[in-house]
Order: sequence, then structure tokens, then C-alpha cells
Amino acid sequence: MKRTALPALAAFLALSAVAQADEGFDVVTLGARGGIEDGNLSAYLIAPHGDPRAVTCDAGALVAGLRVADAKGALDGLTVPDDSPYTKVGYALVEQIKGYLISHAHLDHIAGLIAASPDDGKKPIYALPSVNADIEQTYFNWEAWPNFGNRGKQPQLKKYEYRDLPAAGKVEITGTGMSVTAFPLSHGGVESTAFLIESGNDALLCFGDTGPDEVEKSSKIADVWAAVSDKVRQKQLRAIIIEVSYTNAQPDKFLFGHLTPAWLLKSLRGLEDKAGEGSLKDLPVVISHIKYSLKKGPLPQEDILRELQAENDLGVNFIIPEQGMKWRF
Repeated sequence: MKRTALPALAAFLALSAVAQADEGFDVVTLGARGGIEDGNLSAYLIAPHGDPRAVTCDAGALVAGLRVADAKGALDGLTVPDDSPYTKVGYALVEQIKGYLISHAHLDHIAGLIAASPDDGKKPIYALPSVNADIEQTYFNWEAWPNFGNRGKQPQLKKYEYRDLPAAGKVEITGTGMSVTAFPLSHGGVESTAFLIESGNDALLCFGDTGPDEVEKSSKIADVWAAVSDKVRQKQLRAIIIEVSYTNAQPDKFLFGHLTPAWLLKSLRGLEDKAGEGSLKDLPVVISHIKYSLKKGPLPQEDILRELQAENDLGVNFIIPEQGMKWRF
């Protein structure tokens, strides 16, 4: 037993050393949009730089996003063992992704997971208790879809283990070098989630859908900012992924639990107030969940970026993602 375990332990320690030696995170956009652009819906593949063991923040697109990422070279660093039966896309889905962080159970945040479930590997779904309950009752119920979970209607196929996350409590992500802390968000009457992902001293913040505190009549985003302000001040927060679904032309009464550029900038100024003047300068902020438009004219992402940059008195580095893009933050 010891002779077979020691090489595995040595390999694990070597992998951990690499991950600790290289700071930050590798992030691949598996799905960049919100709303109706099927195959390109909210999902981000996240791993510590130098460590392939990943999670996704939401899973609106999985196989479709991995295929685009592979075609664009974003998976070039992933090595598939010679004895693996999988293509690179298959290996990334089944083996590289060690779990899913699901912010809420709307289809544009979980459709890829549901579609991929018959061929996926066993792994956890990390979510707030209300979100896991929605997934169990709405999808994996032998009516909408077979029950691939470990709760709910029999028979339970137990491919996915529901891991209920406590609000504001840190939990280790099994099989990775990361931990996660979940913060509840208000999304037009639905509980959504912001995930603080940490590896060593580095952190990355990934939001699910959220409306402005003022419109939602809550303090959910402000609570997240209070929790991460020290990390911002110490330059340990490497990036924020946060939604802006609409341009500033969208009236507040039709936000349906989403942000505009004006509301995001106002909220980020609240973060700067807590972390200190100039603390957000050059911070990467990835703008997720932009609603795809079927109408003629400029693309929504072009208008949203223009509106963000026009009022960007914080020095934030706004990034508009496209499917298959990879960054090191």
C-alpha cells in the first residue's frame, strides 16, 4: 500500500507546489451571455494558475463552451493521459472539472449541466440550500430529467452530490486547491449567489444574477463588498466577474433583478468607499450575462462597454468576455 501511495502523494505535493508558486487564477469563458443565446450561457471555468483542477461558476454552457474553448486554444495546457478514452473536451468535462458552483437554478445558469449530465463524471454541486432544492425539485425529478442527484425522487442515480453551502462560511472544494464562500444575492425575488473563490492568498469573486440593492430593497451586494474589502485593499482580490444585463436605457421597473452600467458603477463606488480611495484601480471586472439582442443596431456589449468606460472614475479594467476566451488573473 505504501509503495503505491507514495508516488501519488509525491505527485500531489509537486502539483500543489506549482499551484502555490504561481499566483492567481486561470479563467476560461465557457458561456458569456445571458438570456436567449443557447450554447453560450453563463459559465466560467476557474482554476488556480498552474493547477488544472477546476470548478465552474455556473454551468449554462458546458460541452458547447468547452468545444469553443478548445478550438480557440484555451485548453492547450490541459494534458489528456494516453490511457484516457476521452477527447480533450471529454476529459475537461469528466476529469478536469471537479465540481459546479451554481448561483441559482434559472436555466441560463444550469442548462449545460443538465444536458451534459448523462456523460459527466461524479462530482459535487455546490450551492445555497434553496438553490440545491430548486435543482432537485425542478430538474432532477424523473419528469423534467432523470434524477442524477443524491436526493429526491427514487431511483437516485447519485452522479451529483448536493453540497449545501452556508451563507458566508468558507468550504473546501473537494479535489482542488480552492475554497469557496457563498453570499446570498437578491435577483428579482429569487435567491442568487456570489461566490468568493480562494487559493492561498488569492481570491476571485464570481457573481450570479443580481439586482441593485436600491431596487431590490436589500443590502446583499453591500454585504459582499464588506466581506471582501480587506482583500481589495491588500490587492488579494484578483478579479470580479459580475453581470450587467442591460444598457442604461432599461428602466428600473424592468430590470427583473439585473444590473445596468450605471448601477454597477454606483455599486463599485460603494466597494471603493469600504476599501479605500484608488483601491479598485486596474482591478479586472469581467462583465457577464449581457443579454443577446435580436434587434438591428450596435451589439449590446458595445453599448454597455461604452457606458461603463464613459463614467469609469474608479480606474477599473472592464472586460467584455467572449466564449472561449482565457485569462490569467
